[in-house]
Amino acid sequence: MFGLTEEQISEFGMTFGVGAFMLFMLFIIGEIAWKSKAGKSGTVVLFFVLSFGMLGFITKTILEKFWRM
Repeated sequence: MFGLTEEQISEFGMTFGVGAFMLFMLFIIGEIAWKSKAGKSGTVVLFFVLSFGMLGFITKTILEKFWRM
């Protein structure tokens, strides 16, 4: 498709597609905190707990980049 290999398309989706989805999830977490009037500490807890999986995915991606070198 458009002269790209399947590997290139997959790499694009895993970087930009998943990255965009993560930003959207952060927006949703912020919206939940705002609508529930969670306060400062509640907002920090929401972002920490709900974003912990994203942090693991980002760490895994960085580690994979270093191991490929």
